[in-house]
Amino acid sequence: MKILLAEDDRRSAEFIRRGLGEHGHSVEHVEDGRDALTFCLYNPCDVIILDRMMPGMDGLAVLKALRAAGRKTPVIFLTAMGDVDQRVEGLSAGGDDYLVKPFHFSELLARIEAVARRPAAEIKSTRLVVHDLELDLLTRTARRGGAAIELLAKEFALLEVLMRNAGRVVTRTMLLEQVWDFNFDPKTSVIETHMSRLRAKIDKPFDTPLIHTMRNAGYSIHAPR
Repeated sequence: MKILLAEDDRRSAEFIRRGLGEHGHSVEHVEDGRDALTFCLYNPCDVIILDRMMPGMDGLAVLKALRAAGRKTPVIFLTAMGDVDQRVEGLSAGGDDYLVKPFHFSELLARIEAVARRPAAEIKSTRLVVHDLELDLLTRTARRGGAAIELLAKEFALLEVLMRNAGRVVTRTMLLEQVWDFNFDPKTSVIETHMSRLRAKIDKPFDTPLIHTMRNAGYSIHAPR
């Protein structure tokens, strides 16, 4: 089995790597969250062992990025962050298992074998399409009618949320939580400002508007009816 171990504590990493190797597993070790994400996006592996506190990018952010990109590789959190809320947060973000340090190696091995036996989940598409608008989640690019559209990070995130919910109303609260990951003052105009810029790029140059304001509700993106 090919396993990625993302762990910045070298002593722990060597202990795990050696133990897994003795059981016939091939282990790739990285110490930085960004390196873990890059490796997983471009190299297939069977299981990921992921620490939550790492330099560069924390483990929870790595997992969220992987799931957003459609990667369904089983992920086991191996971390000292063991509060109930922290476990729930990790599992809710798409983690398959959660093991708290200190741990017994035999338990880690059993959990690796257990998640590897689970049937692979259906892989979500990394390409979202609404009418003639396309969003590629891997290359982080947008095109409409074949023409490339340059988007800033928040504009891309806004558009992704809308397109994942195509045909449905997306409320301001949903956008604040999913794009900014923060509870802004309800009276803030940050959404309207960014939405205006997004529409100027997505709709204004084209004949058919796709982004619609739903009065007293939020926003919706859908193909012409």
